[in-house]
Amino acid sequence: MRLLEADLRTERQPRADLDTEHAWRAFIRFGRRRFDTPNTPDADGLLFQYGTYSFGGPTTFTVELTRQFEVVDRDGDHDHYVQISCELNYGLPPALQALGSYSSWFFHDSGADLDHWAGEVSSRAAWATISGYKPVGVRVFEEPV
Repeated sequence: MRLLEADLRTERQPRADLDTEHAWRAFIRFGRRRFDTPNTPDADGLLFQYGTYSFGGPTTFTVELTRQFEVVDRDGDHDHYVQISCELNYGLPPALQALGSYSSWFFHDSGADLDHWAGEVSSRAAWATISGYKPVGVRVFEEPV
């Protein structure tokens, strides 16, 4: 989590002033770092998702940037995942709610190209709509799943 927070600070924006573009650039920098993970295709993944959700609080349009790591037990068998997320909340602008929901995964050891995936995500028509709004809240957190 500290590495993602450091990448967010690299954008030279106080967290309260982060916008979608700054958060995305920081997340991709964080995503380029490789870690010692199990040798499975889904051991190190990045998730971009958006939609209107109520995660234990008021309903809001949310963009979530998540990195997921697989954790294995002593025998090398799957135990659980750890997710490190940057959650951008935008309130409930009708234009954002109209986007519906979307999610896209990238996995490092699947043969896919990170730059290609990042380009596909940021070239979606919804990206321009989302980028036109400033988040009203930003939260960085880590959780086991």
